[in-house]
Amino acid sequence: MLLEGSCHCGSVKFQAESLYPYPFNLCYCSICRKTAGGGGFAINISADSNSLKTEGKENISIYHAETKGKKSPGQRNFCKHCASALWVYDPRWPEFVYLFASAIDSDLPIPPEKSHIMLGSKANWVEVEAKPNDKCFLEYPEESIAQWHERLNLIK
Repeated sequence: MLLEGSCHCGSVKFQAESLYPYPFNLCYCSICRKTAGGGGFAINISADSNSLKTEGKENISIYHAETKGKKSPGQRNFCKHCASALWVYDPRWPEFVYLFASAIDSDLPIPPEKSHIMLGSKANWVEVEAKPNDKCFLEYPEESIAQWHERLNLIK
């Protein structure tokens, strides 16, 4: 599925192909919460990094999160004008780019279930609104984004 997105002010536009377009992983870690907001969680969608096309690259800044004194190799791309979170690229998984669902302008499919991840580091004021078939994890699940889509027969 071709996903198209942009920042809030329109300085950055992008598109990428995704085999796994369902926005199902809600991350409650402090990094996602503080850099992307979104009700205390952020949703990342896996896309093919080779297909990423960007308009307005000069308007993008990159942030490397630091936890416990260790700098992450993950590159959090955001608009340097309006601060919209756009995507994360991590050289440890060079074939993927993780688009923030909040920046996607295309209609996204509604997931049949969601995974609430990194609940062990969510803020105390955040209420998790998990539905009966949702999965909840204190950290990361063992199931990958691709495996989740395959298990639910959602790959077209």
